[in-house]
Amino acid sequence: MSMPVLLLLSVVGAEPTRPVDFDTEVVPVLTKAGCNAGSCHGAAAGRGGFHLSLFGSDAAADREAIVEELEGRRTNLARPNESLVLTKPTGILKHGGGERLDMDGEGAKRLRNWIAAGASRSAKPRRLSSFEIQPGNTIVKHIGEEVALIATARFDDGPAENVTAWTVFSSTDTSAVEVSGRGKATTRRRGQHVVIARFLDRVVPIRLTLPFSDTAIDLTKEPRANFIDDEVLNSLEVLRIPVSPRADDAAFLRRIRLDLTGRLPTPEEVALFSKEPPKEKRTKRIDTLLASDEFVDYWTFKLANLVRNRPQPAEAEGMRAFHGWLHDCLKNSTPFDKLARDAVTALGDSHTDGAAYFSRLSNDARSQAEHVSEVFLGVRLQCANCHNHPLDRWSQDDYHGLAAIFAKLERGRVVKVGTRGAITNPRTGDPAVPRIPGTKYLDASGDGREAFAAWLTSPDNPFFAKAIVNRLWKAMFGTGLVEPVDDLRETNPATHPELLGRLAADFVKNGYSIRHTLRLIAGSHAYGRSADSLPANKDDERLYSHANRRPLEAAVLADALGDVTGITDKFGEEPAGTRAISLVNPQTPSRTLDVLGRCSRQASCESGTMNGGVPAMLHRLNGDLINRKIVSKEGRLHRLILAGKSTEEILGEFYIRALGRSLTAAELQYWNRQTEKVNQEDRTAFLEDAVWGILNSREFWSNH
Repeated sequence: MSMPVLLLLSVVGAEPTRPVDFDTEVVPVLTKAGCNAGSCHGAAAGRGGFHLSLFGSDAAADREAIVEELEGRRTNLARPNESLVLTKPTGILKHGGGERLDMDGEGAKRLRNWIAAGASRSAKPRRLSSFEIQPGNTIVKHIGEEVALIATARFDDGPAENVTAWTVFSSTDTSAVEVSGRGKATTRRRGQHVVIARFLDRVVPIRLTLPFSDTAIDLTKEPRANFIDDEVLNSLEVLRIPVSPRADDAAFLRRIRLDLTGRLPTPEEVALFSKEPPKEKRTKRIDTLLASDEFVDYWTFKLANLVRNRPQPAEAEGMRAFHGWLHDCLKNSTPFDKLARDAVTALGDSHTDGAAYFSRLSNDARSQAEHVSEVFLGVRLQCANCHNHPLDRWSQDDYHGLAAIFAKLERGRVVKVGTRGAITNPRTGDPAVPRIPGTKYLDASGDGREAFAAWLTSPDNPFFAKAIVNRLWKAMFGTGLVEPVDDLRETNPATHPELLGRLAADFVKNGYSIRHTLRLIAGSHAYGRSADSLPANKDDERLYSHANRRPLEAAVLADALGDVTGITDKFGEEPAGTRAISLVNPQTPSRTLDVLGRCSRQASCESGTMNGGVPAMLHRLNGDLINRKIVSKEGRLHRLILAGKSTEEILGEFYIRALGRSLTAAELQYWNRQTEKVNQEDRTAFLEDAVWGILNSREFWSNH
């Protein structure tokens, strides 16, 4: 924007010469004052008998509530200053919300002018065309530096206007950034922080960055395998965060084996990998794992968690068919857009056509709309059930319109489209019109699922590809570029928005291939870094200067304990030797999985404690979760003792199996000193304690 325009816009709150427009000039006053917030009159039931739409999402209803209700007492056309809509928020009359407006201030003046002019609403209200904040993403130089944010709006009836006075500014972390009502943002802590600006139905995030050091760093010589490294290193350089070195081969092999197959590497794999020529050994191992049956098994488990595959009451055939269908999709490298499209549109016998079971995972049309939007769009659409989404673009019409698309589905064993079925839109009281969210209405007489599926999987859809690559990123790094991963919205921006966009575009370009994106991520130097932090990057948790130590999932941990100790768990009536990640039914009886905090798939598996939290910790320290496997005469430890193996050989075996590496010289020296203190009679107890220590170590319980 040119300087003359900025100067023109600098008169904050300048009143227009034309009549005050209710939709775009009065509603922002109410929003800025907090009158239509969820904690006040914008609540679903209103407050004190006065109900406004949340954040002014329904201007027509708001004008009616202000002017027509309560026998018109809220506005006094003859004496505007005596209007309740003025005397209450200004504190002249008792007001539960306290003083929200200054009687001599700009907001009260605008309200008074509107009432004096007749308190009308234009038959053709002007529309907001654009909303922007200057400056945008900004790098600040020191703590306490103030950034003046200027909000500019363009409407369909004239030039740009300065709307800073009527924009609501908020910080996502008030301890990091303080924001005044006039858009003055002051950074209080180093790092990357977000300020949200809201005006009418537009929300704009602004990133304020205060580097972690006053000294610039140069990362141009760091190795780069692909664009992931470009984006991560560019961000780290701006933030002045150095990177940790490359993880050694043992750490990398254990990490990639767990992330792609959910299994620990065998001693034979560790030995073989250590002897392979350095050039491209990691790339070759990634390709081998991606082509393995173990990859298919583990990622079938991951997808089953994502879509929440679980049994229907009194029957599990459909669940098994759906699991088999997911397995076949992965085995055959089915593009993810086709997988999603087939799941959304499938009809037929769910006991034989697995894809049809997807619709049975929801009890009704509304829950299916929520399920589909979370799984395939990464969007929490349920927030628009009772009112327009307070933090996103979605409206009640979007929510109930999407539900209407699924209203005619009959969700018995045979999934089919019936002749009847409707969803009531509570905003209108009428049947909801089927609608593709944020896009267009559909013919209510037809089956809108095909049209929805086409939009859902279109390359132009701004959510679909981002939702899945964000989840793939989380699976490999432990955190998503957007967290929570099912909450993609402008007010919850990615840590690396450009990277997320490039990953999504690459995913689409390469045929929506899960394997391709996992290969891309696994091959990056960002993924291959050590989990050992440096003094200058130890506080980094989401910028990928080093690998994060992340807890193993319950099923993966249960399998790992069995592999290391040689004592596997029996899961319900499943055949002996069945692995936890291969269980089709998430409700299969298992005390081990219950203790470790498995996901029941009744709700999302994408948040919460991954390995049972404090209860699991207590069980592993004091219970039989680990102890019974160690002391078992059939277990690995006692078999090695019986075979006459030395203490060094036994400990070396458990280090390789549990941690994927040999003992270091310092560790070997430590254990030798401990061994010298132990007589033959106490050797077994000593070795049991030593193995217990290995299996209780942070190194074993995490993927580092």
